[in-house]
Amino acid sequence: MEPKKTTSLDKAMKQLGVVETWYAKMVCRSSNKARLKIYRKMASLLRNRFSLMNALDLIHNGASNGGKNPNEPMAIAIANWAKSLQNGLPFSEALKGWAPDRERLMLSVGDVSDMESALMNLIRVTEGSTKMIRPIVGAIVYPSFLFMMSVLIIYAIGVYMVPPMIEAAPTVRWRGTAATLVDLSDWIQKNWLFAFSILPVVGAIIYFTIGIWTGRLRAIFDHIPPWSLYKVFTGISWLLALSALVKSGTPVSTSLRALKRDASRYLQERIDKTLVFINNGDNLGQALSKTGLDFPDPEIINDLKIYSELDNFEEALEKLANEWLDESVYLIENKASILNMVAILTVAAIIAWSVMGVFDMQDQITSSMGI
Repeated sequence: MEPKKTTSLDKAMKQLGVVETWYAKMVCRSSNKARLKIYRKMASLLRNRFSLMNALDLIHNGASNGGKNPNEPMAIAIANWAKSLQNGLPFSEALKGWAPDRERLMLSVGDVSDMESALMNLIRVTEGSTKMIRPIVGAIVYPSFLFMMSVLIIYAIGVYMVPPMIEAAPTVRWRGTAATLVDLSDWIQKNWLFAFSILPVVGAIIYFTIGIWTGRLRAIFDHIPPWSLYKVFTGISWLLALSALVKSGTPVSTSLRALKRDASRYLQERIDKTLVFINNGDNLGQALSKTGLDFPDPEIINDLKIYSELDNFEEALEKLANEWLDESVYLIENKASILNMVAILTVAAIIAWSVMGVFDMQDQITSSMGI
């Protein structure tokens, strides 16, 4: 009998080091693009009747440059996945530590005997969520930068421009815009640390609480940025994942319970309240409406009330999720443009006010000298 040929994947599985594996895990988890590229290649090979192990072997050969670079992070990742499969673990378990829990969830719930379809659903959901990130970042980062610029401008004026003018005319009683500029100068010199720490502190509070803050008050704040942006992102990601699971044959209630595993406390609250009404016999749209939280969106809820009664609910849900994704990206970009414009106008107004204040101070100094 001819001996089995040793592949680059077999060799790599024997040479995995702890440090290299840890670094590879960090790279793999943080690189959506690299993971999706591998998933897409796997789906393509599975479509052409390759086994999962053979597909991983071929992909590893490319990632490691024919075995010449076995320490490449993605090559190490693939070798670890193959090792787990050889040990009898399902692919969703093989990804533990290498991919976000939501991706593993997409491969562990529903009919995953068709791994190709499961991978394509996973790719669609991940790409859809990633599409939302750039406009959301743009809606937050640039206005925040301009706000800090405003604080810096006020500080520079209050510390470097106004004091010398006050010293030049110590007896002048300032009026109008000049008086406000002098008051600001006094305040910024005493409270500069507070002024510069406002945005970082508020940003940190929002960042650490946005996923855990729940209740009726949070539902009100969901209409105001940045909470409204988080609501849109979470709602889109949730609806895309739900549509993929339902399309794979998983009942709505089971899909909701599965999605709850990897959910933030914010999303868990919405899923729990929805499940209460679904367990009482309501369809998905009716259940979301009765929660009173307007999640994921009032218009989506009304559409789901109708689509939940259709025979082809799975296809309708998938179409609705994809359409809402495209629409939401457009709406967020518009909101980002409005926020950016407001921030720019605010900076311009501060500069204009400070210039007017300086001119007003000069006029009052001149008048006090009788010139």
